[in-house]
Amino acid sequence: MKFLLSFIYFFPLYLFAQTPRANTEDTTTLAYTLRKGKLDLHFRLYYMTTQNEKELSDYHAWAVGGGLKYETGSFKGFQFGVGGFFVWNLGSSDLGKPDPTTGAANRYEIGQFDIEDPYNKNDMARLENFYLKYNYRSSNISFGRMVLNTPYINPQDGRMRPSAVQGVWIDFNELNKTKIQGGWLNRMSPRGTVNWYEAEQSIGIYSQGLNLDGTRSNYKGNIKTNGVAVLNLTYQLTPKWNIQAWNYYIDNIVNTAVLQSDGEWRVGLNNKVIGGFQYTHQQAVKDGGNADPRKTYYDPAQQTNIISGRLGIGRKSSRLLFNYTRITADGRYLFPREWGRDPLYTFMKRERSEGMGDVNAFTINLLNDLQKGNLKTEFSYGYYKLPGVTNVRLNKYGMPSYHQFLADLTYDIPGFLKGARLELIYTYKLKAEDVPNQRFVINKVNMHHVNFILNYHL
Repeated sequence: MKFLLSFIYFFPLYLFAQTPRANTEDTTTLAYTLRKGKLDLHFRLYYMTTQNEKELSDYHAWAVGGGLKYETGSFKGFQFGVGGFFVWNLGSSDLGKPDPTTGAANRYEIGQFDIEDPYNKNDMARLENFYLKYNYRSSNISFGRMVLNTPYINPQDGRMRPSAVQGVWIDFNELNKTKIQGGWLNRMSPRGTVNWYEAEQSIGIYSQGLNLDGTRSNYKGNIKTNGVAVLNLTYQLTPKWNIQAWNYYIDNIVNTAVLQSDGEWRVGLNNKVIGGFQYTHQQAVKDGGNADPRKTYYDPAQQTNIISGRLGIGRKSSRLLFNYTRITADGRYLFPREWGRDPLYTFMKRERSEGMGDVNAFTINLLNDLQKGNLKTEFSYGYYKLPGVTNVRLNKYGMPSYHQFLADLTYDIPGFLKGARLELIYTYKLKAEDVPNQRFVINKVNMHHVNFILNYHL
């Protein structure tokens, strides 16, 4: 009903914006600015299922949703944007019922809806965009609610709706070959939620795992931060080669610094070499969120060092990539899962390395972009050597070492349904070590995971 009311409200504005006007129209009026605006209508249908070992629970979820986003034309450099989305649960497993064998909760499918209320099937509406933007030459500054895409704070768009943020964001592009961006973010709306939270309240909405001493983490609602400051400097060495530095300062909790370089170099007429290197360092800010080690987020007794690299070859529309990541045994790599996914080269959909230390990860990706057929494919394999599941100092969530296989097929429908995209994602994760009990298996390894997604943008 809420979506219908919003559609009734916005659609006449959309028609108004498309109405032709005479060339003599006054370009200084509000009406002209609104007519020059852009409206995006988005429909999304998403089916997800997880098949665990025979004695463990299986899950499925059908979700459908729709949303509207409108951004005005520019008036003396200013633009205003507003947009929201609504989700319905068409049919799913009992996502609030623990697995009878292990007592474990559902992990993936609940993220399609409202993770704070597994039985919420109707009231899942969220205002995702509400911002004022000022444009100056090639630069802009935005204030309000928006969806950002940075290495560590990003949409992590693997469920019905992405993660969104609130704050001020600057994108400065006035220097030759140099891009500077950054801002201050103080509120978050993580994917799988319908509300907005202060930054400190958003950390811990997802699973909190274990402390360094093996006790259950208890930082949700017990940490203090005013928000996160983000700064990025990117320098374009050549059109296909850049170096970038990022820094994420989460007030009173942890600082994350990233240095990364990516490039492509031609070899012959149709071939290219692809390379990338990334170094990440983390250390606590003050007491990591709380003076009590049982309630803190990032224990000051540790630090994090990550090296991630990529080397590959490309030919026309195909790429073969070899990736490696080493997280040292100095401490766990920690960054709020509610805010984004891993930016490591070895990241594969449906799992992440956050919460781990002493990791060796290897992946291979084969990617093809068949432009004439509107088809894109990815076939990937990864091996993740992790600390033992009982090594709580370096394994926050009790994840065993595993092999992962991924097939991702994306097809853009041409013709009458242009704007529609189909995607099929299949993941299989295989246990690579013995574990004490099935709590370390369910929804983690020895499982098949399938996603079917239909997106339509108008």
